[in-house]
Amino acid sequence: MSRIGKRPITIPAKVQVSFDGTKVLVKGPKGELSRDLPSNVIVSQEGEELQVARRDDSRTSRQLHGLCRTLVANMVEGVSKGFQRRLEIQGVGYRAQVQGRNLVLNMGYSHQVNIAPPDGIQFAVENNTNVIVSGYDKEVVGNTAAKIRDVRPPEPYKGKGIRYAGEVVRRKAGKTGKSGKK
Repeated sequence: MSRIGKRPITIPAKVQVSFDGTKVLVKGPKGELSRDLPSNVIVSQEGEELQVARRDDSRTSRQLHGLCRTLVANMVEGVSKGFQRRLEIQGVGYRAQVQGRNLVLNMGYSHQVNIAPPDGIQFAVENNTNVIVSGYDKEVVGNTAAKIRDVRPPEPYKGKGIRYAGEVVRRKAGKTGKSGKK
């Protein structure tokens, strides 16, 4: 049995959860999220806790049990606390700034790269080199951070580019000196 799927989800104070068949709707101070869950999974509320169970013991039901529990738990956490992803920019002359709601990146190209945030996403920049992507939907926050990183991924020789905070980039040696033969 799924250890993750068995765990109850605690509903914080200001969060409301409602069900409509297989659809789960979660409202909180940060926003509102909804998701259609597969019919193999049943979500029920018992007091201040949500319980995710599966209809039968088929292989697909067992596979989806823990996944659906995690998705619902992320929805509850997102509308109450929110999520954020940090990115670091490394390289001489590489910098970021926020103009209005958009993120403007100077990454060594002949032009600036403008990134418009999707709904529910905010950008913040610290020291021109640290970008913070925050929002209430974990999936959208992660996808937006990945799109920013794709502007200039870290390269293995000098380590320049955009990386996630705490990401370790494997470095390569590069060319060695000239050989003695002519």
